[in-house]
Amino acid sequence: MEYRPLGASGLQVSQLILGCMSYGDPLRGNHPWTLPLEDAKSFYRKAIESGITTFDTANMYSDGTSEEITGNLLGELARRDELVIATKVFFPMRPGPYGGGLSGKHILWQIDESLRRLGTDYVDLYQIHRWDPDTPVEETMEALHDVVRAGKARYIGASSMCAWQFAKAQHVADMAGWTRFVSMQDQYNLLQREEEGEMHPMCQDSGVGVIPWSPLARGELTRQVGESSTPRSETDAVLGSYYRQAIDSNRAIADAVGLVAERHGVSRAQVALAWVRQQDAVTAPIIGATKPQHLAKAIDSLSLTLESDDLEIIEAPYVPRQPEGYWLEVVGSSSWTDG
Repeated sequence: MEYRPLGASGLQVSQLILGCMSYGDPLRGNHPWTLPLEDAKSFYRKAIESGITTFDTANMYSDGTSEEITGNLLGELARRDELVIATKVFFPMRPGPYGGGLSGKHILWQIDESLRRLGTDYVDLYQIHRWDPDTPVEETMEALHDVVRAGKARYIGASSMCAWQFAKAQHVADMAGWTRFVSMQDQYNLLQREEEGEMHPMCQDSGVGVIPWSPLARGELTRQVGESSTPRSETDAVLGSYYRQAIDSNRAIADAVGLVAERHGVSRAQVALAWVRQQDAVTAPIIGATKPQHLAKAIDSLSLTLESDDLEIIEAPYVPRQPEGYWLEVVGSSSWTDG
């Protein structure tokens, strides 16, 4: 396992980041496929034994129980100073005008709640889960700066928004002398590459690390398009709205991934993950795992290097599409999506 600086910051993250949305109380929140504490323990242990030091969760995952499990198990299995713990804020945690969003009131309340659930005095990376169109960005950036100044977070990051929004937030921070974002956690995989247009070039130019979520397109790249569903795909309301554009292109990409996997004698998941990992803008992908082989194959994928002809085969079928995974009002919808 190698470790890389997150953008131009001094924070070192592991080549793979374990996404902790898969772990939580399945009866809480809107992720019924999650694994409770005892079932989750082997995944955290395997991750740590394999050299994964970076763990990403969010306050809203399984109504806060993902943070609780993450804090409980990491406290048992590893030393705090050897870990990078990341969490997120934005989605509603209770009804009412201050139950969610990125107001100073909500951020300053939720950082304390996250620290309590995680059982730690600070998080290494505190991320805004989405853009909040109802709160002045100046208020959000000042509150995040206050969180860092208070020692409750070492660095701040953002997730899934338009490039112009991210640029605006960074500009506000620079002008006021506040803490700027060191990372962008966006959706990026072989079925959704629109971030290559503006977000990734901007991140590379400004020294921002990219830690993509859903590198396997929520399992769509691990099988042929339309092939057998999983418990998650059957209950995931968000997944039902993703990867439904350019179906012919998606099918061709999935077939190409399968072809390259056969050529190397590896799984489709390993090919798809290796592709994300080899992209110049990417620091480290966030992986999810609910079965032991998921984590084992992700770790094994680190030894896979795709050659130029492999890349040509799997990249050629892609056609432009609308971006997915953030404030979809920009493409005609008015609903939030999580990830």
